[in-house]
Amino acid sequence: MGQFRFEKCDIEGLYIITPNCIGDNRGYFMETYNYDDFKAEGITDIFVQDNQSKSKKGVLRGLHFQRNHPQGKLVRVLKGEVFDVAVDIRKGSKTYGQWQGVILTEENKKQFFVPKGFAHGFLVLSEEAEFSYKCTDFYHPEDEGGIIWNDSDLNINWPIDKDMVIALSERDKKHPKFSDM
Repeated sequence: MGQFRFEKCDIEGLYIITPNCIGDNRGYFMETYNYDDFKAEGITDIFVQDNQSKSKKGVLRGLHFQRNHPQGKLVRVLKGEVFDVAVDIRKGSKTYGQWQGVILTEENKKQFFVPKGFAHGFLVLSEEAEFSYKCTDFYHPEDEGGIIWNDSDLNINWPIDKDMVIALSERDKKHPKFSDM
């Protein structure tokens, strides 16, 4: 027990999690997930699917969610740096429509726990990034939904530098505004 530091975010249910990393001249070792440690913090979700993506600088993936099969996610960066975002889409939540962002890097080894009921996305800040997702439900392509990344009502403060070109999938270009969901 005690292999993680859990930082509760201002939006209920979101956590920034820093693993205890043990390193020496050979490299390092760390646990990235331990059910008992997470359960002690109140995170009792069971993960059923792991995903990994690789993206270039300026790639923005999101903001994604599943309508009928919502997924909680534990995300981290294996290589590079991303700005990761969760938007509260839980109807009736006191923070409905609010967002939280966190920088995840291979150096800081932070993880972001995003529970069910959030839209999720990230922007790659480094030349390249490898991103890992643990999910609490299986992906159902017919169930996917999204919110346009630059919705003025959400006003997400994406850290876009002056020479960054945002690259979106065709699907992500067509997402509606938050107010039109």
